[in-house]
Amino acid sequence: MWKLWRYAVVLVALVVSSALATAQQTEPTLNLMPVPKSLELTGGQFRLNDSFTMEITGNAKQRLYRYASRILRRLSGRTGLFFDQDYITPETQPQNPSMIIHADHPDTVRLGMDESYHLEITADAIRLTAHTDIGAMRGLETFLQLLSNDPGGYYFPGVTIQDAPRFPWRGLLLDVGRHFMPVKVVKRNLDGLAAMKMNVLHWHLTEDQGFRVESKTFPKLQQLGSDGKYYTQDQIKDIIRYARDRGIRIVPEFDMPGHTTSWFVGYPELASAPGPYHISRTWGIHNAAMDPTKDSTYEFLDQFFAEMSRLFPDEYMHIGGDEVNGKQWDANQDIQAFMKAHNIPDNHQLQAYFNKRILQILTKYNKRMVGWEEILQPGLPKNIVIQSWLGTKSLVEAAKKGYQSMLSNGYYIDLVQPTSYHYLNDPVPGDADLTPEEQQLILGGEATMWSELVTPETVDSRIWPRTAAIAERFWSPADVRDVADMYRRLKPVSLHLEELGLTHLKNYGMMLRRLTNGDDITALKTLVDVVEPVEGYARHRRPYTSYSPYTRVVDAARPDAAVARHFRNLVADYLQDPTREKAGQIKVWLARWKNNHETLMETIGHSPVLREIAPLSETLRDVAGVGLEAIDYLQTESTPPADWLDTNMVILQNAEKPQAEVELRIVSAVEKLATTVGAQK
Repeated sequence: MWKLWRYAVVLVALVVSSALATAQQTEPTLNLMPVPKSLELTGGQFRLNDSFTMEITGNAKQRLYRYASRILRRLSGRTGLFFDQDYITPETQPQNPSMIIHADHPDTVRLGMDESYHLEITADAIRLTAHTDIGAMRGLETFLQLLSNDPGGYYFPGVTIQDAPRFPWRGLLLDVGRHFMPVKVVKRNLDGLAAMKMNVLHWHLTEDQGFRVESKTFPKLQQLGSDGKYYTQDQIKDIIRYARDRGIRIVPEFDMPGHTTSWFVGYPELASAPGPYHISRTWGIHNAAMDPTKDSTYEFLDQFFAEMSRLFPDEYMHIGGDEVNGKQWDANQDIQAFMKAHNIPDNHQLQAYFNKRILQILTKYNKRMVGWEEILQPGLPKNIVIQSWLGTKSLVEAAKKGYQSMLSNGYYIDLVQPTSYHYLNDPVPGDADLTPEEQQLILGGEATMWSELVTPETVDSRIWPRTAAIAERFWSPADVRDVADMYRRLKPVSLHLEELGLTHLKNYGMMLRRLTNGDDITALKTLVDVVEPVEGYARHRRPYTSYSPYTRVVDAARPDAAVARHFRNLVADYLQDPTREKAGQIKVWLARWKNNHETLMETIGHSPVLREIAPLSETLRDVAGVGLEAIDYLQTESTPPADWLDTNMVILQNAEKPQAEVELRIVSAVEKLATTVGAQK
């Protein structure tokens, strides 16, 4: 018995040793996002165990102690290892550290901060060096993404990485004016931004639907203009500290002279038409606009910006400036008389007059003005920043005129477009005729999360994981453009983002459980996995308001549905290289969808909120039926009836139409199968 037991131990040891040797010989598959500027696999592995420790050296320790401690805890959480080192402080610095993190000096969180770093991992040691603590923080995120595993446990592959961002302004706009986002939502998204090496939160704080920041100078702004949903100044200071601790700038936006209804509820004298005003509950462009002809308007805004400049330390302040329809200005006789007296020919020039007055105020308080491209007018100084939402044409035009600019057109993540669309959209257009100096004026870009159709429950699902791919576009070299590899890496990155408290994955199942009234969600999930919300502004055709329900299937459905994308890729692979195995996989999916309708109808019978998707479920069944017939014809190389293609194309074309504000995203793949059958005749 003893000999048998000893033989078994030796055999297991040999198997494990063999597996380790194989793993060590195989080049590791890395899931880094963003892709570093330069990476070399040097071979070998740093094996991870409970004795792992970190030491921080250099002259940039305090913020780095906190950041490295969070990384260490995340590493422990992913691996289940009980590290002896708890939090990294001067008192817990080990004598023989596994990893040395060196930063020469602390940097101010500002535009142009040094975010470069050098990371070297060998079998014996890990060394991360950076000029600044912020660069070291970016390197720590890369270090954590390198964590790998094999049958022997966890390890870090041998690498040498030299990294720095392509653009200095890499941001996310978060609109908290239309739908308020509590502090916890802001903070968890700041953690997500830090993990993806983004460095700006553009905080859209005022809208027709709400004024979201406490003003002690003009308290009726938040008292009457927010429904009680606003950030106190203490909360704002806390969030700014939280962001600074992660190397992220907070750039506030106070949109003006339009999108200002909430201002006028408490201070109607600012408006271009008499009140009373009420918080708007509807979306879209409103008529309300500040009166740009009264000195009292600028006196008010001078005091307001004096207060906000003390509250928000960043050098830049955003004034919006978009979508002023001018109807109140046209109807106001005093404004028309002012324009005539001052030779102001149109509303466009009147807004330019307003912008110049606001610029004077901001300059007095040492702030640099940022605005949407509507603010770009002759005579404005070159130290303002233009944010483009209309297109790259205005971005290029601004650069040619010597203005700094950044791109948001193509990064409107509220429009639920595919990740690949955003990923291939570059802040510097490939056909732009720009000199190297003009290209340097393009600072980067921002993903924009407008909040008409999201709530704190759903906002993460619209931001993540697509914004991770946008972060790569802003950080990585321009030639990093492999869409398939981006999607491959996006899946594990999405999972790791969830450990930060983001709810883009977790809330999906929760919303489906609520929709089924507690029933089994399998059938509903089978359907919702292959639908996406309608893209663009199509959903705005319905008269949504700020108090509408945002809890339906369209809200639970996710942009860029992964199951549907997998099926489309599977069909494309099969048509390129038809094999029995691929056909079998296609049939499994199609059979699942065809047989799902009957079960889902039972669920719908217990939950009236789901009745609107009953026709959609029928459509999925019919589309899957067409696909099964098509794959059978292709496998058997048989000819269908003469009218088979025409009849089924009608079914498929009807299936492409949105139902319940979602689109079935497998139809195009089934159409390819059907048309291939038709071509066999």
